[in-house]
Amino acid sequence: MGDFKTKTISGHHSKIDDNLEIVAIIPARGGSKGVPRKNIRLLAGNPLITYTINAALKSPLISRCIVSTEDEEIKKVSLAAGAEVIDRPYEFATDLASSEDVVRHVLEQLMIEGNLPNYFMLLQPTSPMRTEKHVTECINMSLNRNSSCTISVTEMEHHPFKCFYAKEGTLIPFLNKESLSKPRQQLARILRQNGAMYFLDCNQFLDKKSFFVEPVLPYFMDQSDSIDIDSEQDFLFCEFLMTR
Repeated sequence: MGDFKTKTISGHHSKIDDNLEIVAIIPARGGSKGVPRKNIRLLAGNPLITYTINAALKSPLISRCIVSTEDEEIKKVSLAAGAEVIDRPYEFATDLASSEDVVRHVLEQLMIEGNLPNYFMLLQPTSPMRTEKHVTECINMSLNRNSSCTISVTEMEHHPFKCFYAKEGTLIPFLNKESLSKPRQQLARILRQNGAMYFLDCNQFLDKKSFFVEPVLPYFMDQSDSIDIDSEQDFLFCEFLMTR
């Protein structure tokens, strides 16, 4: 192992090995269904994907920023924004292809180069409110706690213990009827993955073939920073927040 250097980012101290490689992987296919061409659609004057590329490039802990795409226009925009691009095979760009397939393909290409990194951070381009501050804090926290898997989460907007399911035409409490009237503060804190960041040890991911490699650390994000653009309404709301 190389000499250690100490970095101070946003009040956090991390001992980062000089030889430690952390690669940002941004999956961006051209065939999005909910919002056509959303990855390069202009949001507050900039292509959506550039917000994620900038977050990765501005983090001092990211070694390389790689976009995986099969789309020539996305490739052009990504290169112009400063990212590297790995051409994605079309079989990994269909509705049935998984994000695990895409990341594995990128890591396999890096292995062919002889440059498999220690860690990767999956950054989905539909999370434009996630910034370099979030990226750096998440990596710092993960390395300081020796985590091989960290997932960004936010609190559920609607607590599931206040929900029902329908059975034979009637409502049944999701948990029990007592939870329906309890103050939210008395219920267990329920979190959801917000899709913004997945930080993993590369070898652990290749071995487990999953983004959930236990034990998993949570990186908490505010709901306003957790917007995942999947509809026209999401686009409008995000643009409102950015330009207000």
